Amino acid sequence: MRFRENDDRLMKITEAISSVNKRVNLIGVVTETSIPKQTRGTDCFVSIKIVDESRSSPPLLVSIFTETMEKLPQVSLDGDIIQFSHVVMKTNGPEVYALFNKKFSSFALFEGKTGASFVPYQLSTKFTAREQDKKFITGLRKWMTDRPVGTVSHDFKFLREIKEEERCNLLCKILHLCEVNKDEWMLFVWDGTDAPPVQVMTELNDEMENPLPLGLEAFPFPRDVLCSFPDVGTVLKITFNQCKEKLGITFLKSGKWAKFINLKCQTRSGLWHAEIMPYTRLCYLPEDNDNVLQRQRSHEERLSGKFGGVPFTCFPWHSDLTETEFLRVPFVSLMHVLTYPQATAKFRCVVRVVAMLPWEVDNFRSPNGTYRIRLTLEDPTARIHALICGSDGVTFFESHDSATSMTMKRNMLLGISETDGEVEDAGRNPPWVELCLRSYYTDKNEIWKSRGFWIFGTKFIG
Repeated sequence: MRFRENDDRLMKITEAISSVNKRVNLIGVVTETSIPKQTRGTDCFVSIKIVDESRSSPPLLVSIFTETMEKLPQVSLDGDIIQFSHVVMKTNGPEVYALFNKKFSSFALFEGKTGASFVPYQLSTKFTAREQDKKFITGLRKWMTDRPVGTVSHDFKFLREIKEEERCNLLCKILHLCEVNKDEWMLFVWDGTDAPPVQVMTELNDEMENPLPLGLEAFPFPRDVLCSFPDVGTVLKITFNQCKEKLGITFLKSGKWAKFINLKCQTRSGLWHAEIMPYTRLCYLPEDNDNVLQRQRSHEERLSGKFGGVPFTCFPWHSDLTETEFLRVPFVSLMHVLTYPQATAKFRCVVRVVAMLPWEVDNFRSPNGTYRIRLTLEDPTARIHALICGSDGVTFFESHDSATSMTMKRNMLLGISETDGEVEDAGRNPPWVELCLRSYYTDKNEIWKSRGFWIFGTKFIG
């Protein structure tokens, strides 16, 4: 097909969409990008949405194909400016979009409203800068000064608001990206809030053969990375394995705040995670973005408060099933416990008991009468194993308790409801309880690898 060539002037978006099957030159403000991916052929692909003074909603979609991932536009921040030369206006049903052809199209990326330079921070090999284009960049920067771009068109949820099987938009900080299995990557994001607790669906009598996992990753997380995570607020794991195409996920930038459009939130083994879908989009945000500042202020206020380490979902207060000896010691999160610099220390936490081994009351003690129980504890930040042993078990349960009383205490801790005296198979919602934890190690040469925890100074009074 032969295309009629327009002149070399830059068009407004509203003018360009009436130029179907023509090559045009465009300049606009970036609001979203897809995650780069390998097509089923030999090309690499990314799509970008742009707006300008003539059309701020809906944005114009630009589909971009190049030979390699490195040649795709790599937008630094939401609100940056991108200029295209010789893109072709096409239609997909009623929608008009722009198509970037690797043979004759070109692009250049410029800083957004806070920028002062007219030198692009990325440009394709065919792009030619022109003096007259500077006025368009200046005009877009001025237009954006009093106008938030991008984030206002979506409803962004906090992690505390997510729901299972729901598509949602999140505004989070990317903490880490790693390969957890061969060709299986995981992204770790955080916004300072606590994801809601999840019903525990596993069977207690299966804990020996198939224990409730402490995390979704196949191997223990490296301590240096774990120590870089915030003490409070859920670190949400985002997986990519539902996308069939090879994704350019190594281009994602840790330490950046980003908006994620159309993630799918799910739970597995009682742990939250989200999935990158083929239609998921994102864009990085500047540190002075209003939404970013709001989340950072909320996090700082929480840390400065007396109860910053208490899960938000248990407010106004946790259950009174237990009491501890150290009433004046501040509460800390399980992430704080895991990353504490000293291997032996004492902590006071508010947690849920999501599993117990053994779970039969008759097996709580060894043949010589010593308590030996492993509890799986969780809060919004982490999940750990902790032991109740010896005299600490006597303190916790009281040695004179009958089997009936012990069963009642166990059920209350685990959130087991009972009907006609039989334990139901439905999901469990364990209550938030207060516990004292002590960390220990068994090998001084491998302090962190052999680190463990036990419960002490805690009594069940419920």
